Amino acid sequence: MRDHSHDPADPAAYPPEPGTAVWTGRATNRMQWLLALAGAAFVVLGVELAVNSSWTSGIAPLLMSVIGCVAVGLLMLYGTLAFVHVSVRVDSDAMEVRCGHLGLPRRRIPLSHVVGADFAPSVTPRQWGGWGYRWRPGKGTAVVVRRGEGLVVTLGDGLTFTVTVDDAESAVRAIRDRLRPGAGTGTPAEI
Repeated sequence: MRDHSHDPADPAAYPPEPGTAVWTGRATNRMQWLLALAGAAFVVLGVELAVNSSWTSGIAPLLMSVIGCVAVGLLMLYGTLAFVHVSVRVDSDAMEVRCGHLGLPRRRIPLSHVVGADFAPSVTPRQWGGWGYRWRPGKGTAVVVRRGEGLVVTLGDGLTFTVTVDDAESAVRAIRDRLRPGAGTGTPAEI
């Protein structure tokens, strides 16, 4: 193995400052906007029922319809807008995943808890039971915003965290380069 501490041409000789991003990526699903429009339509329907109702059967059915439409609409809006895109950031200490425009939900995984990183050429919503932030017993968690390539991080407890992101192979290399020696598949190759 070469000694990187004395080779000025080698980028590994100069580790990044803590907190400085060494890799960033994102994935987007434009089809989610259609579901967001459906959610907005439910909210508009609920407001329309509340404003222009001529229900003669009583206030209880009207309230249930208005509240139901608005609640379903808001849930659809949040659920789709939160997972229209995902951004992943790897720095010298951790991997951080943020969803949607507000960055929520968000997960930060310290690299000290990671034992390996792998490239998944095809992650589908079907594998995880749908789009969004998913959990499967014995398998782990995932953020799936679209079908395609993804990053699979193996944690110290044996579970995985999967995220669909463009250029996942580069993310795998960035994570493996930052894992401590002897951490399983994350050990950098000897040069």
